[in-house]
Amino acid sequence: MKHADTPIAAALFKRACRVMPGGVNSPVRAFKAVGGTPVFIERGRGSRIYSADGRELIDFCGSWGPLILGHAHNKVVAAVRMAAAKGLSFGACTRVEVELAELLRARIPYLEMVRLVNSGTEATMTAIRLARGFTGRRKILKFDGCYHGHSDYLLVSAGSGLLTNGIASSAGVPQGAVADVLVAPYNDLDAVALLMEKHGNDVAAIIVEPVAGNMGLVPPAPGFLEGLRKLTADQGALLIFDEVITGFRLGPTTYGVLCGIKPDLTCLGKIIGGGMPIGAVGGRAVIMKKLAPLGAVYQAGTLSGNPVAVAAGLSTLKVLIAETPYADMARRAKKVSGWFEDRTFSRGLKAHCANIGGMFTIFFCERGVRNLADAKRCDTRMYARFFHGMLRRGIYLPPSQFEVCFISAAHTDEDIACFLAAAGEVLPGNASR
Repeated sequence: MKHADTPIAAALFKRACRVMPGGVNSPVRAFKAVGGTPVFIERGRGSRIYSADGRELIDFCGSWGPLILGHAHNKVVAAVRMAAAKGLSFGACTRVEVELAELLRARIPYLEMVRLVNSGTEATMTAIRLARGFTGRRKILKFDGCYHGHSDYLLVSAGSGLLTNGIASSAGVPQGAVADVLVAPYNDLDAVALLMEKHGNDVAAIIVEPVAGNMGLVPPAPGFLEGLRKLTADQGALLIFDEVITGFRLGPTTYGVLCGIKPDLTCLGKIIGGGMPIGAVGGRAVIMKKLAPLGAVYQAGTLSGNPVAVAAGLSTLKVLIAETPYADMARRAKKVSGWFEDRTFSRGLKAHCANIGGMFTIFFCERGVRNLADAKRCDTRMYARFFHGMLRRGIYLPPSQFEVCFISAAHTDEDIACFLAAAGEVLPGNASR
């Protein structure tokens, strides 16, 4: 029996399926990629989550990235309580949204102006509209396997949940919405150059995850991002970094700042909300001033800059800046990836563990993953077996081969030791799986 198939979880999922499509509010939660009944979570604290059936699990999913400080961090919870006591929403200007925008600009110098929105999807949708409005061009270039939210024109060769559910794109997206979207393999600069040579005069922007995180963790090849910066600059197109995952994940700033590449627009989310719904798009002032009410590119949102979400984000960022836990998170993730690489090599497994900073993905394939084609060669059934074996031993991983594991500031060396001990039992070659 898979761990999650308990009477309590089964009963909750049965109820959920009666009132929600697939019993979930986001597809990957349905466990279709790994089988079994989803885990239902009651609460979390630090590196632990606690299920409805009373299990304590060490969490390496972290709400898919936002909880870099761990669950229910004291300072973040206190900030949320204080903000909520003053009022949940005003639909009007507040001091705290100004403070968050100022902090983002201070930590990301090329974010000369910022617009707060409600999700990463809203941020990328706004960035694309803004790029088209600024340049007067129609086409967008994206990368196979990079997921930028579920707006119509970005659901082309997308990764993450679409890969998990075996969907190449999405029903309900009209052909006209994607007719102006070009797609290239991630890490293939030659393919981008060919597309830009043919269509460059009509390309408004290239949008990219600077570190891909929606086909599993795939770092950029040397020179790839630098090449994109040059190609866009030469053709008069904008370069958009989707840093919804990587913003403040690898350091108290963006990956663009850390690697020394200056995009025209940057999309943020997840960590800047501290676990609350938020998104942001920012960049050069000359571009951002095209947004309403200053310009003709319209964007609005009743809950944009929500004071409770902003309070959670401000508190999270201030802790990250003051405590800088990044070296410890990276050291622990490196221990996982190094152990995994050594262990699987000695057992003759077809497996690879990608790692950057406090992020890692265990790919069940023979060699490293550079793009979506490589990721699709992974043994997803092996991952499913690994997932459930770890779950039975108290380790919660993302329920999909094509996602990223996150180590938070709340994880300890003991947590990592528990992970490695469980993995040692679960990996093929051990009789106690």
